[in-house]
Amino acid sequence: MQKEYAVNCSDITFARVWSHVDVFAWGHFLGWAFKAILFRHAGLLWAISIMWEITEIAFAHLLPNFKECWWDSLILDVLICNGLGIWCGLKICKALEMREYKWVSIRDISSTTGKIKRAILQFTPVQWTPVRWLDPTSTYMRFFALSQLVVFWQISELNTFFLKHIFEMPPSHPLVIARLCLVGVIVAPSVRQYYTYVTDPYCKRVGTQCWVYGAIMVTESMLCIKNGKELFGQAQVCNVIVWLVIQILVSIGCVYGVVLYHRYFEVRTA
Repeated sequence: MQKEYAVNCSDITFARVWSHVDVFAWGHFLGWAFKAILFRHAGLLWAISIMWEITEIAFAHLLPNFKECWWDSLILDVLICNGLGIWCGLKICKALEMREYKWVSIRDISSTTGKIKRAILQFTPVQWTPVRWLDPTSTYMRFFALSQLVVFWQISELNTFFLKHIFEMPPSHPLVIARLCLVGVIVAPSVRQYYTYVTDPYCKRVGTQCWVYGAIMVTESMLCIKNGKELFGQAQVCNVIVWLVIQILVSIGCVYGVVLYHRYFEVRTA
């Protein structure tokens, strides 16, 4: 039987809070440390962290273990576990002198309006398609690229919980652990390839690992929908639509906020 976290939320004592610091809290910490090493950008990481809590609220009517007390969600998860994980992950990147990812670089973004071309065009020869699908020199394309990254990441995370719930597998099940390890190995080069494609104007095609990761994400989603028809029949469409809109708005806000921070703080102190 799974532990219930959204019970007697008014009881905020040290003993009660400490009882919620379980293996899943450590999972939050280690998971976000790993994500920090992958993304290497504090602004984007905090945006994804906050968005995941909103995702839990939006899908709590389908996944009971998403129901948490407000202090568990905001303080334990976002501020302490996720925050410490992000901080430690970025410190590891700095200690190992890893390359910093500038997902939103002020010198790479111009005010030229970009046009979204059909995704299928990127499979054609370069001489046929002089315009990129995601133009790294276009502000609007950078907004779209970051929104796409956030939404895809959230869907991949959701697949983890839906697969466990639909097939009734505990978190300690070997298949659950093996899947997490496999996805972790695949997503590492995928993030790097996607970053290069989004930020480098000389990179004309998205990397193979990105397509592999995308195929896994779509396949898992289809598997969940096929085997969880009864569960998804209870889905509240309004919640899903609002969730998607908020995902996009937060992504745009993240890009805009980082640009402003770079313009008014980093540039002036340089």
